[in-house]
Amino acid sequence: MSELVDAAALERSGYVHIPFCHRRCPYCDFAVVDLENDEGPIQRYVAAVVAEIQMEEPWDQLHSVNFGGGTPSVLDSKQIDAILRALRNRFGIAPGAEVSLEANPEDITRDYAGALRDVGVNRVSLGVQSFDDDVLRSLGRSHTAAQASKAVANAHTAGIETVSLDLILGTPGETLQSWRETVATALELRTEHLSAYALTVELGTELSRRVHDGAAGPDDDDQADKYEMLAELAAPRLHHYEVSNWAAQGQECRYNQTTWAQGEYLAFGLGAHGHRNRTRRRNTRRLDAYLDQVESGTRPEIGSECLNDWERERERVFLGLRRRSGVVAGQAGAVLMASVAGRRFAEAGVVTLVGDRLIVNKPLLTDAVAREVLGLESP
Repeated sequence: MSELVDAAALERSGYVHIPFCHRRCPYCDFAVVDLENDEGPIQRYVAAVVAEIQMEEPWDQLHSVNFGGGTPSVLDSKQIDAILRALRNRFGIAPGAEVSLEANPEDITRDYAGALRDVGVNRVSLGVQSFDDDVLRSLGRSHTAAQASKAVANAHTAGIETVSLDLILGTPGETLQSWRETVATALELRTEHLSAYALTVELGTELSRRVHDGAAGPDDDDQADKYEMLAELAAPRLHHYEVSNWAAQGQECRYNQTTWAQGEYLAFGLGAHGHRNRTRRRNTRRLDAYLDQVESGTRPEIGSECLNDWERERERVFLGLRRRSGVVAGQAGAVLMASVAGRRFAEAGVVTLVGDRLIVNKPLLTDAVAREVLGLESP
């Protein structure tokens, strides 16, 4: 398994950011654009993404393509097909490649799911978040639990190969029983993949303003309990392959595996971040600037960073530690284990060396270990 995980570093991927949402969720700080019942920018944006793809230098075939957002499912299948054809014409898409699209449950009708399948989408990631309608309202979501269940059925019936569910744990007001029922429902729907993320309060969001004004925020202990409950309930059917991700065998997300393995990927669209030729680049987050720059024949890049050898080594371990199979320790792993913090982690059983691999045994402490890695000084 570890060999397959590490081999993901050699795969090539593409990311396409679709920023549009019918409304912004109160916890979201992504590069999104509220449509406010005006869908005029969408076709112009699709044309701009196609143009940006054509500006990129030719590269290897893509082994995975991920449409993220925002809400990619606001695009119709013809618009998604136009972007896929542009990627195929410029770089090629390898046979059997993963083509994944994030979607709101209310968008996934049987007809739409079939149209996605017909243009080459073979993986759909549904932003379900919860199967408790009260929690969904608290999160500002537009769908109901019943619509989420129906979306899973529609995707399966239409022939989408992999259906993944995104869940949010630890919403204030969500009980342990509510969370247990959410996880149980997700598993009963026979989805092939689950992702679960703790609700966080990001500065500048509506949620942060609510908490600042006195509303209840997420509780760390409550979130830890719910994380451990998910891991226990999912274990009989899905394997825990990354801190926040569970999958049936062979249904792991290839695009994410590439990023965790420090592989390279192209990125297109508003606020998109890419990694090519050891350089990380990022696009503007302003829609007007993005459209104007691309339409004038200019790359919409606002910054780039080329890491030195030690920075890349630290990053490799930082990213790889998220995987349950760990990461080849290498130089950064050796420096960590020789440090005061590393010895403390080892003595507490938080991290261990298994052969040449550094593994975090307690997933809830992964971020703490990763922070230490990023702070390591070059030997």
